[in-house]
Amino acid sequence: MIITFTANPSLDRTATVDGQVTRGGVNRLGQASAEPGGKGVNVARAISLAGAEVITVLPADDYDPILEGLDKLGVPYRNVPIGQPVRSNLTLVESDGTTSKFNEPGPRLDDELLVTLRNTVLGTARSDGGMAQWAALSGSLPPGAPANSYVHLVNLLHQQGVRVAVDTSDAPLQALAAAWPSGAPDLIKPNSEELGQLCGADGVELEAQAAAGNWSPVLDAARSLLARGVKAVLVTLGASGALLVTDEGAWHAIPPAITVASTVGAGDSSLAGYLLADREGLGPDERLRRAVAYGSAAASLPGSQLPTPEQAHPDEVVVTQLA
Repeated sequence: MIITFTANPSLDRTATVDGQVTRGGVNRLGQASAEPGGKGVNVARAISLAGAEVITVLPADDYDPILEGLDKLGVPYRNVPIGQPVRSNLTLVESDGTTSKFNEPGPRLDDELLVTLRNTVLGTARSDGGMAQWAALSGSLPPGAPANSYVHLVNLLHQQGVRVAVDTSDAPLQALAAAWPSGAPDLIKPNSEELGQLCGADGVELEAQAAAGNWSPVLDAARSLLARGVKAVLVTLGASGALLVTDEGAWHAIPPAITVASTVGAGDSSLAGYLLADREGLGPDERLRRAVAYGSAAASLPGSQLPTPEQAHPDEVVVTQLA
């Protein structure tokens, strides 16, 4: 079983714009949708679509629309009531695939609720007499949560024998890195900007170098995280593909050519693809291949749709081992 945790989930509203957004003017919206969102929720949705066992943990009242959405999608969850509605996020997708996101901060959670959430994650990881293979901790923290919240949760999950993947940014990412090697996750999934935050590098330059075919700066940055205790680093770089570094070696992957419809959920789908491949016992090169296939498939879908296994094409992903 895989569990995911979204500390600050959202009801994601996505709308298309015919042409480009006109700042200060009237914009006509096309197709619009509202779906349960948040990075961990997205990971769970993609895993559920693959028919794998998953449970997502989130703070939400029993009758919040986000839970109604998860029920309709058939995604199992465990919720912690918080007495407030889950935040709503808005995504505008222009005709060329340019995606603009407008995210609310989310409800403020007090210490008691944060402890209940943490205990729910730990209880879910050992539910039904078994232990989860992976716990994916994803996204931002809600207002009021200490920046080091993920640090404590990683350590507690490791004590239960659960492997942990983390996908976050800014203050929670910096707090996590400050605690390494103690509490270093088994997998971390930064993009170029987040990798730069971790290594004191320019994320824009890292991505530019990868796009030009020079993977050395990204590789060196990722290897520096292994030296600090992280077991595996999956760096997602959009159209340039992705890089995976473990103690077994390093690989980069080039995605198939696609027409980008929306980048919402692409990184979350990459993480889902990786975890699904690991669940099947595949090696690091194939885990990377599946991750890139899932991320590319998500980017080719409109709005916040997430891919099924049939929509992901790992055979079209080119994986190369680096020296």
